[in-house]
Amino acid sequence: MSGPLYVPVLPTRPHAAGACKRLWPDVRAAIRPLWNLPPLPGAAPETLATLVGKYVDPVSAVSRHGGWIDAPFGEEARIADLAEALSVYCELGRLRPVTGPERTDDQQTAAVETARRCLRGLGVRVRVTEEWDDGLGEYVRGLLARTGPEVPVDLLLDMGAVLGDRPDAGKEALRALDALMPLVVWRSAALLGGGFPRVTADMLEEGSREEPRAEWRMWHEVRATGSAHALLLGYGDYGVQPPSALSQAPAPGRKGGPSWGVLRYTTDSSYLLFKMLARGPDRIAVNRSAARRIVELPEFRGARAGQGEEWLSDCAHGPLSTSEGVGGPAEWLRAGNLQHMTYIVRSLPGG
Repeated sequence: MSGPLYVPVLPTRPHAAGACKRLWPDVRAAIRPLWNLPPLPGAAPETLATLVGKYVDPVSAVSRHGGWIDAPFGEEARIADLAEALSVYCELGRLRPVTGPERTDDQQTAAVETARRCLRGLGVRVRVTEEWDDGLGEYVRGLLARTGPEVPVDLLLDMGAVLGDRPDAGKEALRALDALMPLVVWRSAALLGGGFPRVTADMLEEGSREEPRAEWRMWHEVRATGSAHALLLGYGDYGVQPPSALSQAPAPGRKGGPSWGVLRYTTDSSYLLFKMLARGPDRIAVNRSAARRIVELPEFRGARAGQGEEWLSDCAHGPLSTSEGVGGPAEWLRAGNLQHMTYIVRSLPGG
């Protein structure tokens, strides 16, 4: 069994596509994103393919080394239309379809049929957001039986949000792996978890915050068992957003939004969060100060470590007389993902 070094679980949004596009070539070659289409409520069947293309075209273009495309929030009545719209990116692009044991029969059938046509394999996304349920393993067994041995399958063990309130997440992941790994010869397997919290204004009342990387600890706990499948297990996370961000429906034309945002930096054990201002007379000074606090950290890896660090350094050292380079919420997310994904690849064995 072999597989990707790193599986970032990302939304099909411009900031995520932009981050992947700007990664250095060797970093991009080491990752296989699991892209997630957002909910598309109210989309008419005749315009669904066009709407899907708006979100998936950019991420397909930056996934030349492969990855997966999932529609976890697809409405049951639109399964067939969604499957048809997404199949183009599997048959003509480098992405693979995704299904899971909790999906409807129609969605599973559509994903398996697409996998057979595109000849790239099938992602089996198994969600374990609480304790492992042995019944889930039986559902996976049934799904694999209907898939057949001719389709290569990749295990995407998705633990969902892994924060400090789930100290046993590693043990549950091990239970899941012990049940799932013997079911089939998996082409690859990755353990996914979202350790980035949902940031509130109260959390940044003092201007900054440090949060533990619980998902990183979980992956190392599983690896430390030394079992054959654990040592070959790929790592995955949700980048610098919480898993709940994937379920946000698009709001085209929406104006306003919070007056503040977050600048993010990843260290070996923590996520460092710094408050940014989206508007107001102090925006330039506050935002450059926040970036400067990051670049002055002992853990800062230097402006040449990656495109994210370069942006942070430019922001920190820019003049107070202009807002150029200060950015906004989309730029802060993109810079956060750039530094994070680069650091993850460099931190993993073989990176």
